[in-house]
Amino acid sequence: MKTLVLNAGYEPMSVVSFKRAVVLVLTGKAAVLQSDDAIPIRSASVELDRPSVIILTRYVKPPRSRRVMLSRRGVLRRDGHLCAYCGGHATTIDHVLPRSRGGRNTWTNLVACCRSCNGRKGDRTPEEMGWALRFAPSPPRVGRFWLREIEEPVEEWRPFLVADGWGSGTAAVTTASAAVAAPAA
Repeated sequence: MKTLVLNAGYEPMSVVSFKRAVVLVLTGKAAVLQSDDAIPIRSASVELDRPSVIILTRYVKPPRSRRVMLSRRGVLRRDGHLCAYCGGHATTIDHVLPRSRGGRNTWTNLVACCRSCNGRKGDRTPEEMGWALRFAPSPPRVGRFWLREIEEPVEEWRPFLVADGWGSGTAAVTTASAAVAAPAA
């Protein structure tokens, strides 16, 4: 079971294991924002709801200098599984400057590509083919990129995931604020 961790400003920080979430709550570093309907955790002196979404008690500055590791899956995710040349469904990746000509495995040289475009391009550059890239490849933003590793988020997380793909912007923040401000019934 995974738990969504929100920063004190209600921005998604990470997804942690259930065990890590319980440790954060028990040490007072986080509070349970939303829990499962499952059986609560009990010990001799403590009873705790199973956390599904937790919020940190203090604001933690998100690390901006951290870089996302380069991977095939990461390139496909960054490009939205769309071919950089034709816009079709991409299942492979392509080197803009082919490796045979000194192209490296970098975020700026790799793009998502459909099989037919990848086969036609071969070891040529897009300029030699008369093609243009639909966008300039760049390293992904660290922000919420890693959260997209979860293909489909847990349904109860949706109100807490803002902008960038899930949730609905400020309405999601308002919903999250209301969930904390409302007294438990």
